Amino acid sequence: MRAIMVMFDTLTRKFLPNYGNTWVQAPNFQRLEEHCTRFDCFYGGSLPCIPARRELHTGKYNFLHRSWGPLEPFDNSVMDVLRSHGVYSHLITDHSHYWEDGGATYHNRFDSWEGFRGQEGDRFVARDTPAAIPKDRHSLNKTGISVDQHYHNRTRQQRQEDMSGVRTFQCGLDFLKEHKDLDNWFVQIESFDPHEPFYVPQKYRDLYGLPEEETLNWPRYGMVPSGDYRKDLEDGAKEYAALLSLCDENLGKILDFMDQNNMWKDTMLIVNTDHGFLLGEHECLGKNFPPLFDELVHLPFFLHVPGAANPKSISQLCSTVDIAPTLLDAFGCDCDSLGDIDGVSLLPLVKAGTAGRTHALYGIHGSYTCYTDGEYTFMKAGTGDAPFFEYTLMPVNMRGFFSSQQLKEAHLVPGSRYSNGIPCLKIPGQSIYHSETFGDRLYCLSSDPQQTVNLLNDENRSCWEQKLSQALTEAGAPEEEFARLGL
Repeated sequence: MRAIMVMFDTLTRKFLPNYGNTWVQAPNFQRLEEHCTRFDCFYGGSLPCIPARRELHTGKYNFLHRSWGPLEPFDNSVMDVLRSHGVYSHLITDHSHYWEDGGATYHNRFDSWEGFRGQEGDRFVARDTPAAIPKDRHSLNKTGISVDQHYHNRTRQQRQEDMSGVRTFQCGLDFLKEHKDLDNWFVQIESFDPHEPFYVPQKYRDLYGLPEEETLNWPRYGMVPSGDYRKDLEDGAKEYAALLSLCDENLGKILDFMDQNNMWKDTMLIVNTDHGFLLGEHECLGKNFPPLFDELVHLPFFLHVPGAANPKSISQLCSTVDIAPTLLDAFGCDCDSLGDIDGVSLLPLVKAGTAGRTHALYGIHGSYTCYTDGEYTFMKAGTGDAPFFEYTLMPVNMRGFFSSQQLKEAHLVPGSRYSNGIPCLKIPGQSIYHSETFGDRLYCLSSDPQQTVNLLNDENRSCWEQKLSQALTEAGAPEEEFARLGL
């Protein structure tokens, strides 16, 4: 058994032809349907980037106890379990958060890893000299240190073959060439693209009629300001599509190799992402801060299982936390090796069409906590005044440590389901999101897929809050999460 995971960051479902898009040029994503099952009701769990990756390793929801942070000393990683069963794992990525404070324990769980520098605000090229930042950048584009860093990083990525995303896939092909005749391995080829900034060679921008000067290619997170920004948002969507077309070309190289070497007969393929992106939908740009609309959490997912029926599509509800147990199941490992988890293997769905999960949770720590049954989505905002906490033995943020005040208030608490029975620190959280400003939401996805009509009212509220409370209890949510949500 061998397995390949091709993971993209910020791959938005509505931009793929597999899910009905008619204008984005992505023929290789379309090719996936020749061998893979398309999942139509697949949801993320914890947002954004690194919280989602913790779920990939552990099969357990991150957002109920922890914000952005490393794999914990008490976590069980699927990579460690695979190793104990003789399966070699290798990571190839240009996702720079892996070598920052808040992500520095993930890549080390693999037997080996290769990384390529220079994406987004990766603190890569020295920035103590002026950067060549266009003076006429769009007013809706991001500003700040990361932008300055990005334009310094660009000086090392002038040619397509020098771009870190392209190098990641080339390295992935090299791994496949070296391992196509070997058995018992897993490789994760992980591309930061099409995450913003949408930096891509002009030939891909030409596909969508974009000018040589940059338009809305790095949207700043927030509400779209008042005024007529329709043309600007259309340009932003085209900039994203241009980068997605480069991603599609990279994906095609992996599919070509699998075709040429008849790997479909004995190699699993997973194509996935962590979350989506808002490009003006619901009057929002970015992610994290608004309600967790479907564009952010209803994800594209594709799976090929060698020797299985691999139906064209699956409509049952599934989640990111299901990927880790699926990998273990594929390699014949006991899923109990991960402990008491929230995920379940997807193989029975693909092989026999068995029933999927009845519900899934998703959210952002200290912000929205959400429940879906695949038909309805219930988004519960915080009250704005109840405290919340970080449960950790690794008190770091994306960059930097927890504040001195947070550390002074930390105290050791007994182990729980979340920490696999190991005591950990309980530390006051610091709120950066204010979900209470948007309020609670309930949407019916079948009748209102664009989520335009909030159905929540006094008559149905208690029913949905009870469903959420029960799901939180099953997931071992801490007591203060119920208080924070007013449950």
